Amino acid sequence: MKADFDSSINHFHFIGIGGIGMSGIALTLQKQGFSISGSDTTENESIVRLKESGIRIFKGQDVENIKKIIQNKNKENLIIVISSAIPQNNQELISAINLNLKVIHRSDALNFLLQNKKSILIAGSHGKTTTSTLITTLFAENNLDPTSIIGGVIPYYNSNSYTGKGTQLIAEIDESDGSISKYNGDLAVITNIDLDHTDHYKNLGSLKIAIKKFASNSKILLANNDCKNLKECFSEKAIWWSTKNIEKIDFAGIPIKTDGSKTIANYYESGKLIDKIKINIPGLHNLNNAIGAIAACRISGINFSEIKNKLHLLKTPKRRFEFKGIWNERQVVEDYAHHPNEVKETISMARLIVNKKDTILPLESKRLVIVFQAHRYKRLKDFMHDFAKYLGKADLLILAPIYSAGEKPIEGIHNKKLKSCILQQYPNQEIIIAESIGCTKNILKEKTKSNDLILLMGAGDIGELSSELIEKNKNQVNFHAA
Repeated sequence: MKADFDSSINHFHFIGIGGIGMSGIALTLQKQGFSISGSDTTENESIVRLKESGIRIFKGQDVENIKKIIQNKNKENLIIVISSAIPQNNQELISAINLNLKVIHRSDALNFLLQNKKSILIAGSHGKTTTSTLITTLFAENNLDPTSIIGGVIPYYNSNSYTGKGTQLIAEIDESDGSISKYNGDLAVITNIDLDHTDHYKNLGSLKIAIKKFASNSKILLANNDCKNLKECFSEKAIWWSTKNIEKIDFAGIPIKTDGSKTIANYYESGKLIDKIKINIPGLHNLNNAIGAIAACRISGINFSEIKNKLHLLKTPKRRFEFKGIWNERQVVEDYAHHPNEVKETISMARLIVNKKDTILPLESKRLVIVFQAHRYKRLKDFMHDFAKYLGKADLLILAPIYSAGEKPIEGIHNKKLKSCILQQYPNQEIIIAESIGCTKNILKEKTKSNDLILLMGAGDIGELSSELIEKNKNQVNFHAA
């Protein structure tokens, strides 16, 4: 669905509408006047939000769903939207194809929304959701009222999408399936690139090709100079930001002080010291995200003084070191980290907090207890030793069952193998294998202590554990960290 999109189309049906990317696009299309429906196999927060918006949701992905939709619709005015997570043997999809309905990928639907907007497209292997959220917040706080579609819940809106009256559309771009090369943005922001999604990319070189195509399609390229892989891709062609150096760097934030509650940095533009800034989110990776966001705002014409006055309001999206509450005198934090480098940065951030007085959490923590849920068998297989290197830095490690995300198991790839790899590097590490998410709660009761920081990491259903531990709306503190 390109610029020649048929204006007669008036209804979009999303198969798998509960996905964080799909639901954001669906909500935005609805706000623009389109009729929307969707289906999903499970109910989550996104589904609840969609229902509250009046969108018709089918539970399950059955042949009958399509038949019910076309009862009162002209087939020529209907489009079916899928993501790469929908397999070709999906019965609802097969039904749509058999009825000769037009089926498009969600990237095409997002591309349609980018028309007639000044687009800021954020891509990268890590940090893109946080950077997108920070850009959105700064734009909103400066009365620019952008439209935003992001792969996470933005605290400012308590939603993963918002339809504003401003001219800008801020969108997070997914690189996992290669569709990134379809987009044509006004400003492309690339946080970093790291080998991942090896089911689609054979090696880092093939990922670089896709990133280069995305960049070449964009009018302006803003990139993170701290990422070696990005520097190899673009040489000096990009507008650069950095948290490590100022020479030949357009926007830089060099840290002066970092602790468990904040980061203070000197802010530079084109090598010139502009001012001192404070980001109330700990972690050097979050300083990098913040400098990228500031740079995007400056390129878009927002005055630095206006940006600085709003920095104290920045919050990162949900499931990015999100404090969930206090359980039996233990603090529970949830994080989306599911790649080794994300695990590394999240643990580094936790170490700024454990046994420290300056902290974003309400209580002091004495030990770091990690519950890790590997996401996909292939990712664990490809990065087994890297996961082991970083997970071994916990004081107590609990390995939850692998979240398959629809993958078939791979022989020899399981949590016991990961435990063995960790013990090779950290022979004294205490590691417990949990047979299910449910029994993890009992392990935590038996093995943790008062003043422990319990860090739940993973992109799967590990969030169910935090719901089990923390009663809804009880002992909640209204903040989000990276």
